[in-house]
Amino acid sequence: MDARMNAITEATGYMQTRLGGRRPQVGIILGSGLGKLADRIEDQLVIPYTEVPGFVRSTAMGHKGNFISGTLGGKQVLAMQGRFHYYEGYTMDKVTLPVRVMVRLGISALFVSNAAGGVNFGFKVGDLMIIQDHINKLPNPLIGPNLDEFGPRFPDMTRPYDPKLIAMAEEIGREKGIVLKKGVYLAGTGPSYETPSEYKYFRMIGADAIGMSTIPEVIVARHSSVPVFGMSVITNEAHDDYAEDFENNGDDVVRAADAAADRMTAIFTALIERL
Repeated sequence: MDARMNAITEATGYMQTRLGGRRPQVGIILGSGLGKLADRIEDQLVIPYTEVPGFVRSTAMGHKGNFISGTLGGKQVLAMQGRFHYYEGYTMDKVTLPVRVMVRLGISALFVSNAAGGVNFGFKVGDLMIIQDHINKLPNPLIGPNLDEFGPRFPDMTRPYDPKLIAMAEEIGREKGIVLKKGVYLAGTGPSYETPSEYKYFRMIGADAIGMSTIPEVIVARHSSVPVFGMSVITNEAHDDYAEDFENNGDDVVRAADAAADRMTAIFTALIERL
């Protein structure tokens, strides 16, 4: 058997044992500083990543490194309280292993979130951006022999983020008075923040927000035809006209994400209720 399939099968078997009959309907990936949503999950079962066979350690700021199983919006969910990144030195197989496991556990939708820099001049710190498309500057996680058990060699990416879920989220935002932006998310390798010239370039090629994650997980979910909803919290203005003393700071990013997490949680919860 393919080594990747061995890892997926072993991790899935362990999770099934720990879940004890719970069947997650929705998978959720929480980015930097966005772990507060996990606090809203009821009947919680916490499974540290370090206990799951084949999983690596989450070292990023604001990532606790746990699976949280429970109920949110009246549905069984499995939330990742933090994710793995390519910049941590992990292969794409390791970065996306949790998504493969969630697919095997039976999720019918994946919700992803991240903290991102707003290259769109109309975006401000604290804005919520529905991801409607993306630009990938990371290695594609499907490189290598295709895992036929999950999907086709060349999966369609015309609609990586589900249009119906986007429309529902916009309706929820209007009902709750939560302003939602929409835009294109670009992911690079990191871990260094981008230069002003890179920000300008990314804006010119169509990006509205930039980060260092999310897209590999989305590609793997879409490989298995799992619908995806994505949201970025704009945690810094990624412009090319900074004051001379400006400095991007990781702690500021986590604080800004934390301040917006309640609004994101309200959108996610209401959206899951309507699935």
